Formats: sequence, structure tokens, C-alpha cells
Amino acid sequence: MEERLGIVGTGAIACGLAAVAAERGEVVVLARSAESASRARETVGAGGGSSSLRVETEHDALADATFIVEAIVEDHDAKAQLLGDLHRRTGPDAILATTTSSLSVEALAGAAGRAQRFVGLHVFNPVRKMALIELVVPQAADDGTRERARALCEALGKTAVEVPDVPGFVVNRLLFPYLFAAVSLMETTGLEPDAVDTCMRLGAGHPMGPLALLDLVGLDVAQAIGERLGAVVPLTLRERVADGALGRKASRGFYDYPGSGG
Repeated sequence: MEERLGIVGTGAIACGLAAVAAERGEVVVLARSAESASRARETVGAGGGSSSLRVETEHDALADATFIVEAIVEDHDAKAQLLGDLHRRTGPDAILATTTSSLSVEALAGAAGRAQRFVGLHVFNPVRKMALIELVVPQAADDGTRERARALCEALGKTAVEVPDVPGFVVNRLLFPYLFAAVSLMETTGLEPDAVDTCMRLGAGHPMGPLALLDLVGLDVAQAIGERLGAVVPLTLRERVADGALGRKASRGFYDYPGSGG
């Protein structure tokens, strides 16, 4: 890996990306607190890539990074503020990237203040298993930025597919209406989640059923993505979100997950 990679965030995508990157070179993860830094070290260390990993809590740790990936909460204002701060703190040749799954990359590039050196990298969870990265290149970005982003994806063992900057890009734009249709079918027919999921796994060859996948994504995240896509979010999903049943991370969603999440 030729780039000196920095990753901001300690969630599933950030830690998964760090674990993959640490097997291929040096990577610095920026955490917002000592507690989240400790969790990140444990999570990435469990993946076997900790020897090349540094987890820090001070922004100065990213001063030498040549490619910085923002992987924080899916909120435009939070991302824009962080990216603007990173722009002021890093060298002019460093590329900034966002892992947004549904926000406008063009808008975030403008907020960052360096659209010429900016890309969107939609990384999929679980990062180690998922081969695709959706690459979004703002209009102002130069060819060198595009080439470096593709080279980084290749170095990480991923396939980069350049996609348009439309809500949900390609995968989520097609996927979430299908996931919501599964919830609506369950609502109208009274089918149990496992029945719907088993039909799609065994009948359509999907590795995971739609309701189990929603639990993995997080029902709150799914609701937010659906709203950005302008899709109809089923009432059952909204009710579970309101009740705190957010999926695996909360130990309950469409299924129960004893001993996992919060």
C-alpha cells in the first residue's frame, strides 16, 4: 500500500477498513476518546492486523497521512465539519475521502474545501468479506485523484466501480426498496421473518435474507437511508426503531441476538 492511510472513526466500517489496511501497510485510526480508541484496538486486533495499526485521539496523528478516510456517523453536518477541519490540518496533496452510503459526495467535497483532492468510497460491511467499493469522484477532482483512489482500493484487495453521485449510488438505490418490500410483505401476510428470509436464501440464492440483512445494517440506518432515497419506509420498521430495536447492535430487531450489541 503506497498511501499513508488515516481513518477517522471507530465504528464497524472504520475498524473493518483498518483491519484490512493494517495487513497491507501502516494505518492510523483517529478515535474521538480514549474509550473508543481502546475498543478499536481490541476490534482490529481481533482481526489479526494490529501490528501495523496506531489508534490515536489527537488530530496531529494524521499530519503525515496522504489519504484520509472519514468514517463517522451518517450525518451531513457532522461529516462536513470534520472534513473541513481535516482540510485545514493536512497537506495540500493529501486526498480526503468519505464513506457515506447515501449523502451527496459533491456537497461533502465542497464542504471539505478541496474538491480536487476528494472522493467518495462507499465501503460495505463486513469489510473483510465484501469485495466492492463504490467510487464516487466529484466533478472538480483531477485524474490523479481518481487514479490514486483506484490504486488504494486495489491495494486493499477491493474492486472499485465508479458510480454516479445520486442518492444511494447503485447498491443502496436498488437494495433498500427490496428490503422494505420484504418488511411490507411480512406486514400484510403475517409471515414470520425467518420464513421470508428462508425463501430468499433458498429460492433466490441470497447469502442472507432481507430481514436479517436489515438487522445487520441497523434499522435506524436503514430508515435514514430510505428517507434520503425517497422510499416508503414500512411502519413496522419505524416502530422498531422508535422502540430501540435497532438490529444486531441493540441485540434485537426483527430477530433477537442474545449476548450481542448494547
